[in-house]
Amino acid sequence: MRALLQRVSNASVTVEGAVIGQIDAGLLIFVCAMPDDSQATAQALAAKIAKLRLFKDDGGKMNLNLAQTGGHALIVSQFTLAADTSRGTRPGFSYAAKPDQANALYEHFIACMKNLGIPVQTGRFGADMAVALTNDGPVTLWIDTEKP
Repeated sequence: MRALLQRVSNASVTVEGAVIGQIDAGLLIFVCAMPDDSQATAQALAAKIAKLRLFKDDGGKMNLNLAQTGGHALIVSQFTLAADTSRGTRPGFSYAAKPDQANALYEHFIACMKNLGIPVQTGRFGADMAVALTNDGPVTLWIDTEKP
């Protein structure tokens, strides 16, 4: 799986003019399932993200994880994280999992984050979404479970 994390002071997702998910301080997590991913992959990714120390302590150092700050996660499915831009000028998306598999892994990832005690809001799988955010830092990280 691939994930793009952004530490935010606020973020929201709007579908068809209605806000369907929003958070204050926390992480905006864009997530993409790949064909070889499994529920174990989603669980491992959730555990990794929940433990990442991306938030400042009293000394201003990034020493706190999401749970330690009481922050929330806004999780948005984004198949374009699997874009292949190696040929031409139009990205290909054959590296992304098929929709049924991707949706199941997206939902499992959300459940894993909740099971880790992280308050979660979500986007809507497959929807045309407008995502608004205020990146804090800015802090943005890319995680790919296929790479160390």
